[in-house]
Amino acid sequence: MAEGPGRITLWGIEVFMAAADERSISAAARRLGASPSSVSQQLTNLEGAVGATLLQRNARPIRLTPAGEIMHRRARAILNEAAQARAELAMAHLSTLTRFRLGTIEDLEADVTPHLLTLMAEELKGCQFLLETGASHDLHDQLDARALDIIVASELGEGADWTEVHPVLRECFVVVAPRGAIRTGRDLLDELKRLPLIQYTQRHYMGRLIAAHLAREGLSLPSRFELDSYHSILALVGQGVGWSILTPLALMRGRRYADQLDVRELPLAPLSRTISVTARKGHLQDMPATLAARLKPVLSEMLVAPAVARYPFLAAGLTLL
Repeated sequence: MAEGPGRITLWGIEVFMAAADERSISAAARRLGASPSSVSQQLTNLEGAVGATLLQRNARPIRLTPAGEIMHRRARAILNEAAQARAELAMAHLSTLTRFRLGTIEDLEADVTPHLLTLMAEELKGCQFLLETGASHDLHDQLDARALDIIVASELGEGADWTEVHPVLRECFVVVAPRGAIRTGRDLLDELKRLPLIQYTQRHYMGRLIAAHLAREGLSLPSRFELDSYHSILALVGQGVGWSILTPLALMRGRRYADQLDVRELPLAPLSRTISVTARKGHLQDMPATLAARLKPVLSEMLVAPAVARYPFLAAGLTLL
């Protein structure tokens, strides 16, 4: 049945919240997996249904109107109730789940995530899958906002009391230097200080983790670049521009640069991060634990085993949990 004017739909509210959160029609469309024109039409329909303009769409970024502020508060409650209803229905029987929203860190998107989704699709035949890849802190925020059902991301410290957390992998941080730049028999840290540090962006949790560790170690290192792309960092390192501190998952994502790099243990106190499957506690029966169990052999085959084969010293620092 076609939507008629004056009808408030759950989809229209989801579109409104995405546009309000993203402050952009195109960004909202990407988040929802819809076209910008569809998003605009849904917003027009919703505004017609409530009889008020909710967003100043000609502003950059778009802004909520006073009516939009009121709608935003009410819409959050509506979506929370809808999410709770979906969760309770899923609790009754997971085979009835019709939509599953998974968030994963970008480290896994090329190899692990497609394989994992294939396994899940075989078990949940009638389910539509939505995948969001991004930085860990963004994924945790989306889980908190109920925009995602389960995330695979770095732990950011103590988990909130509304989450259940299933650790799957712990990985150490390593030094990545240009091939041949570290002279044999010299102190590694002294050799690294001869080159600038290429930093992973501190806008992301991993970059802040590295920066905090260097500060604890009392190190102030010269740096000219702060980037949010593993490929860009590894390309610059491979060209001899500087050195960096990254994780084995980052190295495996940038395998094409492996022959241009020397990878060494961190010449400081050890630093590691934990990748976990995180979900809202009690909402999806044993699905989070099952997903974590499915994920571990995939990680082992596609990332851990190849990384340890290439860099044997990682055997102690790259471990399934």
